[in-house]
Amino acid sequence: MNDSTLTQAGTKRTVVLLFGGRSSEHGISCVTAAGVLRAIDREQFNVILVGLTKRGATVLMSEADLSGYELKAGDLPEVTDNGTRVLWPASLDTREISAISAEGTLTTLGHVDAVLPMLHGPYGEDGTVQGMLDLVDLPYVGSGVLGSALCMDKHAVKTVLAAAGIPVAPWRTITSDELAQNPGLADSLDEGLSYPLFVKPARAGSSVGVSKVNEPSQIAQALEVAFAEDRTVLIESGVTGREVEIAVLEGRGGARPRTSSVIGEIVFTGREFYDFEAKYLGAAGIELELPAKVTDAEYASIRDAAVRSFEVAQCAGLSRIDFFLTEDGPVLNEINTLPGFTPVSMYPRLWEESGLGYTELITELIELAIEKRPAY
Repeated sequence: MNDSTLTQAGTKRTVVLLFGGRSSEHGISCVTAAGVLRAIDREQFNVILVGLTKRGATVLMSEADLSGYELKAGDLPEVTDNGTRVLWPASLDTREISAISAEGTLTTLGHVDAVLPMLHGPYGEDGTVQGMLDLVDLPYVGSGVLGSALCMDKHAVKTVLAAAGIPVAPWRTITSDELAQNPGLADSLDEGLSYPLFVKPARAGSSVGVSKVNEPSQIAQALEVAFAEDRTVLIESGVTGREVEIAVLEGRGGARPRTSSVIGEIVFTGREFYDFEAKYLGAAGIELELPAKVTDAEYASIRDAAVRSFEVAQCAGLSRIDFFLTEDGPVLNEINTLPGFTPVSMYPRLWEESGLGYTELITELIELAIEKRPAY
C-alpha cells in the first residue's frame, strides 16, 4: 500500500513477536503467532520469538517451539516455561534486548526495531504491555495505552462512543462487589433492556465468558460465567440486525484511517451467537459471508462509523470493528484493537479480499509501528 521504508542498504530490521500471555485467550495468541511467523517477510525482518507464560514469565523461544502450534478442539497450545528469561532494554539509551539461559548465561539478542504483540485479552490487549513498552521507548504494533485500555473495557468504551453520538446497544453494568452486597440486584438487571440479553465480562475477548439470555431465570447462571472472567459485567440488549465486521488500518503521515473495501458478515445457521467455539474451533451453526452483500449506502455508513469510532477511541495501528446493521443504520458492537490474526481470521481475510495480502499486511503494520508518533 506504500513504498517500503524498512530496508536501508539491504539491512534487515529486527522484530520481537510477542505471544501467549496470562489471559484465557493464551492458546489463540500462540496460534496467531505461528501464523504470523510463517508469513512474515524474512527478506525484510529478523524475528525474535518471545513467549509469555500463563504465570507471566517472559521466555525466549525457537521456531521449532512454534512448529506444532495449531487449533485443535480442546487442545490449544501453551507457552511452557523453559527456564530462560528475556530482559527488555534497561533504559531509553538502548533498544537492545537480552536473554538469560536456564543455566544463567546472559546473551545479547541485539537491537529491536519494533514489537509485534499478538496478544489477546487482559495483560496484553488492555494497555499493560503497551505501557511497559512505552517506558523503554520500544515501538510496537497497535494502539497505545489509552486506546488499548479503553477498548478493552466494554463499559468505558460504550460510554465514550455514546457520548460522541455513535449508536451502541443499550446496557447496564454491575460489579461482583455490588452483587455480593445486594444480591437482589440480579432481579432488576433487565429493567429497561430488551430480550434476548447478552451478559459479558467487561474486559475479555473472543466471546469468552459471554452468554445469551432469553429469559430472566437464566441471568444468575450467565452472571456466574461472566464473573469468572472479570469483576465487572455488562448486561446488553440484543440488537436486531445483521452482524457485520470491517477492518481499519491507521493512515500514513497523519492521514485518516483506512478501511477494508469489503465487509464480512456472520450468518447464523443454527448457533445462538458467535462464540469461542465457532470463532476458533470450527463449531457448526455459523457461516462467514465474505464479502457481505451490502448496498453502497450501507457500506458507506459502516465505513464512516468505523473511522469515526477508531478516532474517538484513540486507536492506532489496526482494529476490527463489529457492528449490527439495523434498519436505522449501524450500531457498534465492539472495537477489537488486537483482533484475531490467524491466516483465516476475519481481519486479515477482509484485507485479503481488499487486495492486501497477509504478508503485506504484516509488513504494513510493522512500518506503522516504526513510524510511531510520540505517545504524548
